[in-house]
Amino acid sequence: MPSPLSGILVVNKHSGISSAGALTRIKLLFRKPIRPKFGHAGTLDPFATGVLLVLIGKGTKRCMELMGQPKKYRAVMKLGATTPTLDPTAEEIAHEEVDPSLKDQRSRIENEIFPSFTGDIYQVPPAFCALKQSGRPAYELARRGISMDLEPRLVTIYSLELVSFDFPYLEFDVCCGKGTYIRSLACDIAAALGTTGYLTRLARTAVGDYTIDGSVELETLTSEQISSNLRP
Repeated sequence: MPSPLSGILVVNKHSGISSAGALTRIKLLFRKPIRPKFGHAGTLDPFATGVLLVLIGKGTKRCMELMGQPKKYRAVMKLGATTPTLDPTAEEIAHEEVDPSLKDQRSRIENEIFPSFTGDIYQVPPAFCALKQSGRPAYELARRGISMDLEPRLVTIYSLELVSFDFPYLEFDVCCGKGTYIRSLACDIAAALGTTGYLTRLARTAVGDYTIDGSVELETLTSEQISSNLRP
C-alpha cells in the first residue's frame, strides 16, 4: 500500500552531515513498503546549517520549481586567511600581509564593495564543488591535487547586507538566485578588499517562502513530526 504522505518538510539541517545524509536519516524513519518517495531542493554543504527542503511523495514533482526560488543566508567570513575548500573543513592558510586599515573599512564595505557584488555577476565556482569535470565531480579531482579551470557562471545577488564587522570577522546576509556559491562570494569580497577570506559559518535562513522559523530539527525528528509538519 503506497504511503499517503505528500508535501514539503522544512528541515533545519545541523552541521556535520551532508544533504544526502540528512535525507537518508529521514528515509529510515519509514519502513518499506510504505516508504514514500523522497528528494530535496537545494544542496547544503556539510559544514552549513539551516533550511533544507525535503520533498515527499508528490512534493518531489516540485523540485525544479523550488530549486529556482531565491535563497537567503547568514554568513560569517574571516579576512586575512583562507582554506583550500573556502570553508572551515580544511586547514587554514594565513595571508602573509594584511592591510591594517581593513579594520576601519566598514563604510567602504557597505557603500562600495557590497554594491559591486549586487545584481547579475559572474562567479567562478570553488574547486571543491559537485560540478562535473570530465565526467567526475570537481571535488574528487581537487582532492587528488588535479588543477582545473572552472568556467565563470552568471548568478544573481538580490541583496547583500552587512550585519557586523569585527575584524577579521565579517558577518553578512545575502539573498541570491540559483547556482550561487556563498564560498566563492566570500572569497571574491575578500579579494576586492585586497586580501583573502573564507567562510567560517553559513546558515540558510529561507528558500522562497519557506523559512527557518517554520522548520523542524533534523536531530530530533520523528515520523509523527513529519506527518504533522508537512506543507503544500
